[in-house]
Amino acid sequence: MRRLLLPLLAICVSCARRAPNATPEPGWELVWSDEFDRDGAPDPRSWTYERGFVRNRELQWYQPENAVVRGGLLVIEARREVRPNPTYVSGSTDWRRGRDSIRVTSASVTTRGLRSWRYGRFEMRGRIDVRPGMWPAFWTVGDSGRWPASGEIDVMEYYRNMLLANVAWADSNGAAAWDDSRLPLDSLGGARWARDFHVWRMDWDERAIRLSVDGRTLNVTDLAATTNRDGTGVNPLRRPQHLILNLAVGGTQGGDPSATRFPARFEVDWVRVYRRAGAR
Repeated sequence: MRRLLLPLLAICVSCARRAPNATPEPGWELVWSDEFDRDGAPDPRSWTYERGFVRNRELQWYQPENAVVRGGLLVIEARREVRPNPTYVSGSTDWRRGRDSIRVTSASVTTRGLRSWRYGRFEMRGRIDVRPGMWPAFWTVGDSGRWPASGEIDVMEYYRNMLLANVAWADSNGAAAWDDSRLPLDSLGGARWARDFHVWRMDWDERAIRLSVDGRTLNVTDLAATTNRDGTGVNPLRRPQHLILNLAVGGTQGGDPSATRFPARFEVDWVRVYRRAGAR
């Protein structure tokens, strides 16, 4: 009897990880998804990569090799790897070129140039690493213009024991204006909560952006207030955006990873985009 139960238990665990399925709620229709059900590299029809040292003085060097689909998950892995920085310039004051070596690698996958959307319901089911120094994110950036005038939506961002849900646009000085929300991880159960998979969601229409996790609202942004204050009259949160999934390490916000044991992983079960039935 015990031999029969073990396979059944394995099947049930797999089903629990996959639930809920992609059948949309009434009033919604699925327009795109990646279920990450084929082992290998992420689907090149939907995903491309950021490369090198990119932003926020983060420690990691982004490279495609650190993103792989296996066992029904997209696994973005941060590793300790030491090798020369190919962009190094002796004496450079640019933080990207002034580092003589790469000490951490990771991956950032994006739909930029391949897929983008304006409005809809966006969901990601994932499991995040919340140890010191980790900075995972599921977010969007506008297709046109320079940041922050292009707009940014952080559906899921985590660092230093805080779960964040943010929206950004440009202020009158060209810097970022933020509507942000911070929820202490301890209020959700801390590291024990983070051991499980959770569903992050954005509901986005012409009036507002609503960000939530597991049905708990984290932030609501009124889009009447998100017009760039640079004199252009552009509201970037009413324009198309593309997706990014990444695991950053350290940098301006991520914290100190020196005592953290690597590898670290951001695991994504699926990403889905819906629109209101009948909308175009």
